[in-house]
Amino acid sequence: MARNEPTHGTDGAAGAGESAGRAPGRRKAVRYAVPVAVAGVAAASIGIGTALANSGDPDLPKISAQDLIAKVAKSDAQQLSGTVKITTDLGLPSMPEGLSFGDGGGGKAAGHGPAGKGEGADASPQAKLTELASGTHTLRVAADGPDKQRLSIVERAAEYSLIRNGDQVWAYDSKSNTVHRSTAPKDAKGGKEAPEELRGASPQDLAKKTLAAVDDSTSVSVDGTAKVAGRDAYQLVIKPKQAESTVGAVRIAVDAKNGVPLKFTLAPKGGGKAVVEAAFTKVDFSRPAADTFAFTPPKGAKVTEDKDAKGGKAGADDRKKGLDESGLSGMNVIGKSWTSIAEFKAPGGVGPGAGAKGAKGGKDAGPAGALLDGLGSKVSGSFGSGHVFSTRLVNALVTDDGKVYVGAVTKDALVKAASK
Repeated sequence: MARNEPTHGTDGAAGAGESAGRAPGRRKAVRYAVPVAVAGVAAASIGIGTALANSGDPDLPKISAQDLIAKVAKSDAQQLSGTVKITTDLGLPSMPEGLSFGDGGGGKAAGHGPAGKGEGADASPQAKLTELASGTHTLRVAADGPDKQRLSIVERAAEYSLIRNGDQVWAYDSKSNTVHRSTAPKDAKGGKEAPEELRGASPQDLAKKTLAAVDDSTSVSVDGTAKVAGRDAYQLVIKPKQAESTVGAVRIAVDAKNGVPLKFTLAPKGGGKAVVEAAFTKVDFSRPAADTFAFTPPKGAKVTEDKDAKGGKAGADDRKKGLDESGLSGMNVIGKSWTSIAEFKAPGGVGPGAGAKGAKGGKDAGPAGALLDGLGSKVSGSFGSGHVFSTRLVNALVTDDGKVYVGAVTKDALVKAASK
């Protein structure tokens, strides 16, 4: 086994999500739940981006943390296919009946989510991928260079797939027999970027981004070896030094031969089982068959498409408009590294006082206040008062005047940030 002295490196990142409802009462309830949805989407993003399974203890030559980080940075596995198991346990509170993170507050998706079968059902990926924020899921992944990728969420009697082949991007939900078509967006140089939903979907992409941000806020060491998906791997352990961080440690199993991350485990500082554990159960680094990335809409499938799939820029404008309307645009980041906190205005100036009373100290905030009291704990500071919503990793503070502070930090750190 290889054990080495700690060095330094890496930082954390904040995620963001959006939620919107339909009926006025339900819409408000969803808005008050924004911090919880943010936490869920953040976890989903971590899970997909670092998808990597199994134990063992191979005898490998010793390697320093610096050299292992360099090995990951130099890894250039352009082709791979495999099966990933991901388990996420954020400890999200139960939502009111009829609400879910994936459907924007309308129960089964009747208008934008792949789960719905009714009029307006749509296979667009934004809602579907949030399901990875909790429970255990099986994914099938494949890649052949930067413009051929496939990610499938495998369910008992259905499958949801995202396929990129050149500049064409398809999303298909077999349960509702719906298809969504778009094009890969152009980067600043006029080339094609991977769509946001597939960007960072491979384990090596996120690992390289994480390790590239190495700084003195982090302790990094090599802690033994492991056998993952039948391959020998080194265990890279990353720990934040700041007391305000709620992250205990991140453990990445790195393929000893090619430097590709094979397993990712995120443990909370509070102890207990991992918040996110994602690992390859099978992996093959040979080139996938060409038909892996071929897709033709099945007969009878309903097909929708982004406006920019026809060559215009409206699709990108629509996405920006969606962020503006969600209240998540113009986000300000307070602090850095593991203690970064995202600050933004909640949709519609959300707060228990968004109605007649409450924001200025009124005693009756109505149903909104009752919902907030049920989901979070009351706090106060120089900013006034608000509610903190907690998961096992991410905490979020919603002030009564509608500001939101979210981060993988302690409640006290959020209150301190809001009080500045």
